[in-house]
Amino acid sequence: MKELSFYKGRKVLVTGHTGFKGTWLCRILMNAGAAVTGYALEPPTVPNLYENSGLDRQIADIRGDIRDFERLQSVFTETQPEIVFHLAAQPIVRDSYKEPRYTYETNVMGTVNLMECIRTSASVRSVVNVTTDKVYHNNEWCWGYREEEPLNGFDPYSNSKSCSELVTHSYKNSFFTDCSVAVSTARAGNVLGGGDFANDRIIPDCIRAVQAGKTINVRNPYSIRPYQHVLEPLAVYLMIAARQYEDIRYAGSYNVGPDDCDCITTGALVSLFCKHWGTGAAWENHAETNAPHEADFLKLDCSRIKSVFGWAPRWHIEECMEQVCRFSKVWLAAGDMAAEMDREMKIFFEK
Repeated sequence: MKELSFYKGRKVLVTGHTGFKGTWLCRILMNAGAAVTGYALEPPTVPNLYENSGLDRQIADIRGDIRDFERLQSVFTETQPEIVFHLAAQPIVRDSYKEPRYTYETNVMGTVNLMECIRTSASVRSVVNVTTDKVYHNNEWCWGYREEEPLNGFDPYSNSKSCSELVTHSYKNSFFTDCSVAVSTARAGNVLGGGDFANDRIIPDCIRAVQAGKTINVRNPYSIRPYQHVLEPLAVYLMIAARQYEDIRYAGSYNVGPDDCDCITTGALVSLFCKHWGTGAAWENHAETNAPHEADFLKLDCSRIKSVFGWAPRWHIEECMEQVCRFSKVWLAAGDMAAEMDREMKIFFEK
């Protein structure tokens, strides 16, 4: 991808760099020759990809809370970033029911704090706020949501991300009309990939089950989601940030999801996992009758990004799952996770 060469020598700030997606993004940027600074809390899980990949020793690692405006502002002053990727968030739907206030404080006021730092920064030229496919008011339609659809997520996580979008749009319209800073939001579907150890995510749950020699329990096997490998949206974020840096007309809101053939039920996804994992992997339907609300059907229309950038997904769900299982077996065998990340990135970006 030609955009990777754009990042050589660029000063890049990634919020939420200790998370699953943040770790993958930082490793891509590091390999591309960027000067990467990360700002985040401690890694959210034990184990975690960030420390296991050795990235904590290879970039400027700053620990801080996105809710701490003064601390965040000091990082902007010290590092003078040109490009900002905002990934810091409370990202789990079920956790948002348990801690709604924390979720809103992090996802909404965290975005306000970030945009305020950008507003007062003299160095920032390009910003991508990473949100979610769940920002839309979900009508359980059988077609994909477009960027112009109403934003009104149902649960506290989804709704807080809708608010994050609105905050971003307000700052963009109120303070960046002079074209000094290019700002975009990217709404990605469900991501899969090696090194995800989060709770209440289906593939990490699958890996924990097979590791323990247990049957995989699937609580909502009939829900349909737009599943994609983590490298798919990360490549898009990098593309958007690079293109809008050079031409602000590329700034906007973009859906990032798989082709329709890869929008499948959770049950079908777990069956695919069992197929690629092999011996010892099996699942059972454990649908919950009193579970917190989650959408049954969710799909994105990605026509805009395909039209504007000529983008298309590179890995279908079969290839995605093959990579996920291979990576997870490397981890279980105490293998080199950094080398496995680099192997996958090489294959992906050369395709």
